[in-house]
Amino acid sequence: MKDTLAYLMPTDFPQIRRRKLETLQVNLGYLCNQQCLHCHVDASPRRTEIMQRDNIDAVLRFVDAHAIKTVDLTGGAPEMNPHFRDLVRALDERDVHIIDRCNLTILCEPGYEWLAAFLAEHQVEVIASMPCYLQENVDAQRGKGVFDHSVQGLRLLNANGYGLNQSLVLSLVYNPQGTSLPPEQQALEQDYKRALAEKFDIHFNNLFTITNMPIKRFGSTLLSKGLFAEYMQLLKNSYQQGNLDGVMCKTLISVDWQGFVYDCDFNQMLGLKSSFNTGKTHLCDLLKFDFTEREIVVMDHCYGCTAGNGSSCGGSLS
Repeated sequence: MKDTLAYLMPTDFPQIRRRKLETLQVNLGYLCNQQCLHCHVDASPRRTEIMQRDNIDAVLRFVDAHAIKTVDLTGGAPEMNPHFRDLVRALDERDVHIIDRCNLTILCEPGYEWLAAFLAEHQVEVIASMPCYLQENVDAQRGKGVFDHSVQGLRLLNANGYGLNQSLVLSLVYNPQGTSLPPEQQALEQDYKRALAEKFDIHFNNLFTITNMPIKRFGSTLLSKGLFAEYMQLLKNSYQQGNLDGVMCKTLISVDWQGFVYDCDFNQMLGLKSSFNTGKTHLCDLLKFDFTEREIVVMDHCYGCTAGNGSSCGGSLS
């Protein structure tokens, strides 16, 4: 796989600073039951990196020390971490808002029959990858049979109240298939809701449109096809200054499976050290640290968050 880091620096992206820290995004490991082309984590069934118990405990200490409001669990498939249930229970006891970034197909895997009911029991917000409402597009991007398993997973979530009960929020995530920006989020959401309801009687709350980042697996594919420079130019030409104030890194930090801290999930995947220290910084070293007004490390991939309608882990910024 070709590394894109050298192509992302130097950068002319504007310097930004963090506001009050509200969200801790925790990568529980790169192990996943899928291997998707657009995955910026390069997750797959072959990955062995998993957050261990000592770092799970460090996450909880950090949550307590900083009165974190939201913990955003990601991977890989975060549910494949053997400590996933213990962490969710502990966060729920602290009245923390929990997000699970679910690929949907994990709900159908043998051994995970408990998952949908468990998420509902703890009122975990589910943000689920569903790159299209058409079978041929989903299977082309994520693998043969993924669409059918995703529909099955959505039905399991609906059966447990997700998308129907006000306290059980289910959001879907759209990624473009290639070198294009996502369309307008609200209009596409209506198309998704109509198609999934009519064809499968599936219901959900929100659709988030997210730009594909020119890093890891997707970035390597762009380089191999000679499309990297063209895609970066698209992102830069589509830069909207109004999106800058809403980028997720202003209220979020990202933690890798070893407990080290980064300015965002994308910086984590590029191995970009934060401005907190000259080397890797562990959660345990930041229990009394004030993140407010600290500089955020930026490079050219940051244009992916500000291009067009904007893109964050919560969808469009416009």
